[in-house]
Amino acid sequence: MQWVKLFSRKRYGVAQLEHKEAGRTHFHKDIDRIIFSSAFRRLNHKTQVHPLPENDNIRTRLPHSLEVSSVGRSLGTKVGERLANELAGIDIAPSDVGDIVQAACLAHDIGNPPFGHSGEEAIRHWFRKHSNLKFVTKLSHAELNDFQNFEGNAQGLRVIAKLEYYLFEGGMRLTYATLGTFLKYPWTSELLSIEKKYGCNQTERDILSDIATELGLLERAPMAWSRHPLAYLMEAADDICYALIDLEDGIEMGFITYDEAIDILKIVYNFDEIPPLHSSCVGTDLIGRKIAIARGKAMNILIEGVVDAFVKQKDNLLQGHFMYDDLIDACGGRIKECVTIAKNTAKNKIFNDPRKIQIEVGSHATIDVLLDAFIAAAYNLIIHKDREELTERHIKILAMMGGHQPQSDWSLHHAYMHVLDFISGITDRQAVNITKQIDAMNYR
Repeated sequence: MQWVKLFSRKRYGVAQLEHKEAGRTHFHKDIDRIIFSSAFRRLNHKTQVHPLPENDNIRTRLPHSLEVSSVGRSLGTKVGERLANELAGIDIAPSDVGDIVQAACLAHDIGNPPFGHSGEEAIRHWFRKHSNLKFVTKLSHAELNDFQNFEGNAQGLRVIAKLEYYLFEGGMRLTYATLGTFLKYPWTSELLSIEKKYGCNQTERDILSDIATELGLLERAPMAWSRHPLAYLMEAADDICYALIDLEDGIEMGFITYDEAIDILKIVYNFDEIPPLHSSCVGTDLIGRKIAIARGKAMNILIEGVVDAFVKQKDNLLQGHFMYDDLIDACGGRIKECVTIAKNTAKNKIFNDPRKIQIEVGSHATIDVLLDAFIAAAYNLIIHKDREELTERHIKILAMMGGHQPQSDWSLHHAYMHVLDFISGITDRQAVNITKQIDAMNYR
């Protein structure tokens, strides 16, 4: 792959290259378009790790995305500085690299449904249930994969390149460089036999192919390409944030102790070097400030390590021959150990806490109610081809979808994608409230 193509300023959905505005680059525009989108704003009420927390200090998807974007900007800018000589000939500044990674990081969770990964799993489970197979028998194998292996990453591409702003005419119309960096998994579900995840639904195959062609991504298989090198920086920013920041939220929620978190951060930073805090800091306030300072110091070390790893591996990344799981893996040593232990601690002491699991069981039930109602209504609309054949309940259910309502002449796959557009787009609270409305219909 070639940097000159990978940094394409052209916009998906726009025929010609736009003129640069004074004081605002093409990649600045990408950042602004994402931040001002309704899909991004809704992340403020979507689960990051803890569904519907009563503690307002716990992160939702929005602050998480902002934090990831901050780390991503640092990673991209530092990499741009280290590669300045190579990039000088194509008129790309270090800050441009930082902006591209920042934009991709801002959008990296934009397709996630309510209740985070629990919501994703609930959608997959619903379409796999034997009692629901009647709704999917007419789908092709590839189409069925989009639902039985539902991916927030693939939904994210649909949101930014199709649904937001210019509906079905380029979506946010982001630059190809940002779209390529956003694509953590630039392949469709056909690769699930060898990959755990995918980044494009059947309905966006043409978009994926267009992005790959414009950027010169290397083709691995039909409808599968190697990642844009900067996608590894986006992934590393996400890994750094949720590994280290989960520790802060874990302390806040009482899942892990302050000493446990500090022991992990000490792997990369000597916590004893932090000067004592003001004597007025006591109790939980003192703990919160200390852990925030220690996390920041550790994060700086991880950032420098990832930048070093990227620069060392840049030729392999450009050739599509990157042999590591990710850039954290390529760092090795203390950095890999710190992130791995942090993730394992979160998995064992936070994700598996009975209080959290209990709430997630409720979130599964909520998603089940939504899909029971909306998929059944869409199915009956497509099968009967006539709204007069629908029950009054089905008509009301479809009306709740607003602009996402399917049309009777659509395919089932197309109709179901619109149902998931609606469900993925709502927040945790909206999901609970709509479920209550549907339950009320059942008792009338």
